[in-house]
Amino acid sequence: MKKLYIIRHAKSSWKDEALNDFDRPLNKRGKQNAPFMGKRVKERGITPDIIVSSPAMRAKTTAKMIAKEVNYSKDILFNQDIYESSPSRLHEILTNIDNNCGILFLVGHNPSLNMLAGYYVDFSQNIPTCGVVEIEFDCDKWADISAKNAKFISFDYPKKI
Repeated sequence: MKKLYIIRHAKSSWKDEALNDFDRPLNKRGKQNAPFMGKRVKERGITPDIIVSSPAMRAKTTAKMIAKEVNYSKDILFNQDIYESSPSRLHEILTNIDNNCGILFLVGHNPSLNMLAGYYVDFSQNIPTCGVVEIEFDCDKWADISAKNAKFISFDYPKKI
């Protein structure tokens, strides 16, 4: 069994128009929501075996804040290919994860995260900033994950409460 948590980065700031998109930081709400969602995940007893994130500032910061809340002490894997990625490239990244990892947090961006969730489990809702989609795969190898063995488990986001 493999579990994937698709996590959209927290709300980012557009305050400094001189910054390029990759370097945009989290805004005040984003800095509150990332730890909040980390705590919500932790309350469910979920600890990732690996966190893979876009290296864009807003995703990187979100991944670090969530990692801290769930007591994840390993290195976060930052993969440039997640930024401005396609769902097929994200799937390829996932299928190359070490099989010793059972629970994976993927932190990235829309629209690719929405499309990836839609591909696996026909998920049609918008993943808002800091939203978390949980998908379970009935297989033992990441290389075998697909829409055929995927099951939607949960969807959570800050404003859901």
